[in-house]
Amino acid sequence: MNKTAFRLPALIAALLGAGGCASHPPLAAVPQVDLPRFMGPWYVIANIPTYIERGAHNAIESYRLDADGSIATTFTYNADRDDGPAKAWHPRGFVVPGTGNAVWGMRFVWPIRAEYRIFYVDEAYSRTIIARSARDYLWIMARTPQIPEEELQRLISMAGAAGYDTSRIQRVPQRPAAAGHAVAGGAP
Repeated sequence: MNKTAFRLPALIAALLGAGGCASHPPLAAVPQVDLPRFMGPWYVIANIPTYIERGAHNAIESYRLDADGSIATTFTYNADRDDGPAKAWHPRGFVVPGTGNAVWGMRFVWPIRAEYRIFYVDEAYSRTIIARSARDYLWIMARTPQIPEEELQRLISMAGAAGYDTSRIQRVPQRPAAAGHAVAGGAP
């Protein structure tokens, strides 16, 4: 592996890990997540982006529950524009025991696991908010590439009520049909 290929994942892990050190009141997670229902593709509708997500278009996070209980994750997007270069990351999620499957450690680089907290998921498993106790990063995701504006504003308001600076939340451009993405998996 060349030095540049190693530096970016190491930087991401350091940034995500360092964010957990900030002093904030506890951030609730949903009491229980049905992991099989949560699996499959989720379109990133809005976020407070990490370094690798800045400028992302058509971002999709897809999950697959493996036999060992870990979660194979594929994050795909187009860099900087709708038809920009296709990029993919493959972190692995690990459910934290005793959290009702709602808190994961997401590993981009061994051995560091960044906090991944399912703060909200609707009853139909069609909308979710992924948050972090440090309130540094946030992902609002849906099973479809667009959601009604009033729904998005409601989800952003929920993040604000939990202590997030909502002025930092950015919309992620999505193609209406997400053409060019091979979306497969467990969307309900």
